[in-house]
Amino acid sequence: MKAVVVDEPGAVRVADLPTPEPGPNDVVLKVGACGICGTDIHIIDGEFPPTVYPIVIGHEFGGQVTAVGENVTAFKPGDRVGVDPTLNCGSCYFCQRGMGNLCERWNGIGVASHPGGFAEYISVPERVVYAIPDDMSMKAAALIEPVSCVVRGFHRLQPQTGETYLIYGAGPMGLLNAQVARYNGASLVALIDINQSRLDRAKNEFGFEHVATNLEDLRDIAPRGFDNVIEATGVTRVAEQAIDAVKRRGKLLLFGVCPPGEKASYDAFKIYNEEITILGSMAVLNSYGPAIDIIASGAIDVERMVSDTFTLDEFPAALAHVRSGNGLKVQVAGTSS
Repeated sequence: MKAVVVDEPGAVRVADLPTPEPGPNDVVLKVGACGICGTDIHIIDGEFPPTVYPIVIGHEFGGQVTAVGENVTAFKPGDRVGVDPTLNCGSCYFCQRGMGNLCERWNGIGVASHPGGFAEYISVPERVVYAIPDDMSMKAAALIEPVSCVVRGFHRLQPQTGETYLIYGAGPMGLLNAQVARYNGASLVALIDINQSRLDRAKNEFGFEHVATNLEDLRDIAPRGFDNVIEATGVTRVAEQAIDAVKRRGKLLLFGVCPPGEKASYDAFKIYNEEITILGSMAVLNSYGPAIDIIASGAIDVERMVSDTFTLDEFPAALAHVRSGNGLKVQVAGTSS
């Protein structure tokens, strides 16, 4: 089978590898589609410490079951599924306390040491496989994982119906956060981005009326600030400035992945005096199943979110397209030869 292998930082190739066989508790599936994530870029660039090289990358994927191990009971060949890429140990301090996304021996499909979804076939543990609706496309199935990250963030926020939201970043993850906010009964959703074309797309294609390149241009619609401010750019300077948009007793969610070691400075008196809560949200936890339901409800505009699809053979072109900043979610599906 063909697969995308990162041998070491900067060394990416489409290779011929043996088709995997299922272990006793494993499910093999033919990958229907796999999305390119910012984490994949970090792995390719050598900027994701958990990665063990060489590795087949890809963690946003769905597919159809082709074989199952002898102990597997929940799935059979032909089933259409999505896969939560989180492989926590289940027995460390944090796993035993229901915090598997913070596992001390954390592993992840396509990101640490387990082969990932940029391949024609993949074998994964049954425990991370989820059935998807018969009418859910593979394009949509490959969006479940990023949506599940957003759902985890909303579990952290615990928002109330009718609250207001400001999202920094109108890229793929910012737009997914905005759509989930709308699904959760927001009375107002606004987005900030320095890229005007992204703002135009958020407004014209996704229906978010309130977009701007800076906070001051949104003050008239939320003079007291926003109940929930979500930082989805991964830029530390933006994470630092975003607190200025938070309403008294509001919440700031740091959703974007800022570079490790960079420091953000906050006005401690403001946090104290206005009872502001600052939260982090790390990956996926009890949110993959709810993400399937949200996508199945139609709350996510899958066709607009997936802007480009490439084959495995075209992975270098797909990677270049992502690096260029064009499009939204870029996916890989099938082979060209």
